[in-house]
Amino acid sequence: MGFGSFGQDDAAPMAEINTTPLVDVMLVLLVVFIVTAPVMTHAVRVELPKATTTVVQQQKTPLRLTLQADGALLDDKTPIELAALDARFAAVFAADPQTEVHIYADKTVQYERIAQTMAAAQRAGLTRIGLMTNGQGS
Repeated sequence: MGFGSFGQDDAAPMAEINTTPLVDVMLVLLVVFIVTAPVMTHAVRVELPKATTTVVQQQKTPLRLTLQADGALLDDKTPIELAALDARFAAVFAADPQTEVHIYADKTVQYERIAQTMAAAQRAGLTRIGLMTNGQGS
């Protein structure tokens, strides 16, 4: 190590370089290179084929349910009872199992009411359920 020699007096400058920190830095750089080198070489060049297609837009009308603050349930502006909801969902599922259910609920409606509506849709087999907001951020 670079502690100096025993034969010289203490005022003489140390002429040896301490290489331990340099070796540490080189080892860290080596580890970084070993870790990042495989990541840089895994790029595979692929010439993908070109194709043109037309976009098919299928306009499926979603089932719109509205839960009002007073507890009323509306099926696209038509009042519906909770007991008749299972039959309504079964009819929608029979027509198209991929029908989306959009639930518009007043912010004061209890979550239990929303959960009951979602559970009825799930029992009927409808899995595409969306909770709609007004988008105002309030």
